[in-house]
Amino acid sequence: MRRLLTGATAVALGVTGTLVMANSGNATSDQEVRYVVAYAEGSSAASARAAVKAAGGEIVSENSDIGVATVTAGEDFARAANASSALVGAAQDRIVGATTPDAASKARKQEVSKVETEFRGTKGSAPKAPKHKPKTEPLSGLQWDMAQIDAAAANKTERGKGVRVGILDTGVDGSHPDIAPNFDAKLSRNFTTDIPVDANGAAVDGPCEDEPDASCTDAADVDENGHGTHVASTIASPVNGVGISGVAPQADIVNLRAGQDSGYFFLQPSVDALTYAGRNGIDVVNMSYYVDPWLFNCTNHPADSAADQAEQVTIITAMQRALDYARARGVTLVAAAGNQAIDYTKPQTDASSPDYASEPGEAAYVRDLLDPESCVSMPTEGNGVIAVSATGPSERKSYYSSYGDGFVDVAAPGGDAYDTADGTRDYAATILAAYPYDLGVAEGAIDPATGEVLVPWAVSDCSSGECSYYQYLQGTSMASPHAAGVAALIVGKYGKHDRSGKTLSPRTVEKILRWSATDKACPVPADFTYVRHLPNGTTATSTHTCEGGKAPNGFYGSGIVNAKAAVGRR
Repeated sequence: MRRLLTGATAVALGVTGTLVMANSGNATSDQEVRYVVAYAEGSSAASARAAVKAAGGEIVSENSDIGVATVTAGEDFARAANASSALVGAAQDRIVGATTPDAASKARKQEVSKVETEFRGTKGSAPKAPKHKPKTEPLSGLQWDMAQIDAAAANKTERGKGVRVGILDTGVDGSHPDIAPNFDAKLSRNFTTDIPVDANGAAVDGPCEDEPDASCTDAADVDENGHGTHVASTIASPVNGVGISGVAPQADIVNLRAGQDSGYFFLQPSVDALTYAGRNGIDVVNMSYYVDPWLFNCTNHPADSAADQAEQVTIITAMQRALDYARARGVTLVAAAGNQAIDYTKPQTDASSPDYASEPGEAAYVRDLLDPESCVSMPTEGNGVIAVSATGPSERKSYYSSYGDGFVDVAAPGGDAYDTADGTRDYAATILAAYPYDLGVAEGAIDPATGEVLVPWAVSDCSSGECSYYQYLQGTSMASPHAAGVAALIVGKYGKHDRSGKTLSPRTVEKILRWSATDKACPVPADFTYVRHLPNGTTATSTHTCEGGKAPNGFYGSGIVNAKAAVGRR
């Protein structure tokens, strides 16, 4: 997505290989639309550009490395672009010229997956950290997740020094005391611009007037959602006597922001972030999201219009090109398996897509019997991507985690608030990681006058004299960074020195990650029933079937990642 054109020229991405064309002045029509187009294989850039122009489009920016461009045009552009042999197709972005929301809509939308915060409530109290042990971080006693993957044992010999980890997410709070020492401000980039409202006039990211410069563009060390900061902290919070420690506590954190404040992730920022990673020596990227607006992109589902089919083909094509580009340049690709609690290898029903109104009146509709061979979730199901399912403290697959034999590559701690002896909620069974102070204040979790934490799902550490804040979340979004952190340790241990620090082929990283994972067999019986006693007094049950043997299988893939084994003698 790109911001409304309000007299400013399009802003260059600042990376070699990306051509940016100016688009000055206000939008000339409230029917003008943004599109992302993919150039056809074998077509020259010149012929593709000519096809865009012939279809009535004007190129705003172009990622020439992979043949993808952002275009402004009228509403009829997609039909002409989809018919052109020089273009794969067009994915509609948004209408240019939407109005600013009124005062009642000005509260910033902080939208995270319901699963990630489903366990929150006013009742209960935050878990108390065990007595601080020497040579550990103050809150390390709350990190059951690091114990599950033997991170502390691995860190005795390997901490990921010289390894760059890219965080493709909602941003990273580079000022957080437990992130700042490892934050690479020079390489970090923001590939998004805030979207005030959608095509129906509903607030998305909130008014840009709230930004320091009202430009709709956040700095590259800002996270107004919290998701990306949590992910980054799990991967590489340093051992600095503050709060917690990450899996790879000496790795560099590079913010490659591809997500909106609201939690949406769109095509152009995703491909730009990936190609930037490939050009700039990033060793591992974590992608805890799917590309909106389609949970599953289908090439030929009968419920989809021709235009929607072409849009989904464009998303698949563009994302795969970006993934291939990054991986060919040494970037190990790690992604979350998803929180839908479904088997990705079986036909599914999707009633959530499209989840973003790119045109007035557009809404999600039901698509039954999605063929797993022709319907894929990107980037998780992209070629070369390591898909990670989630586990709880007992090592059971988390109740929300999607799964599938041949889909899941490895498992990692993602938290499960109901993985308890009696199935009741426990905050301590989820994942604790960094929480931006400003966001905590905005969400009413932190008292700005006293610094006191006001909710049971957040924790502070003021032992160093400066308070730092942490929140509990659960999800495959929390599992994926554990695997990415282990991947960073593998690069640090076995990689060769290069100009950017260390490098190791993604194929080798994946091989070691799988080989070193702790085997975890399917439960017996394989039809596993989850029982959750919810805070409102009701009980929820669900049954998931694990296919496969001891390893690999549909719940755990090759097993639960193990940092100690990954950097041990081979």
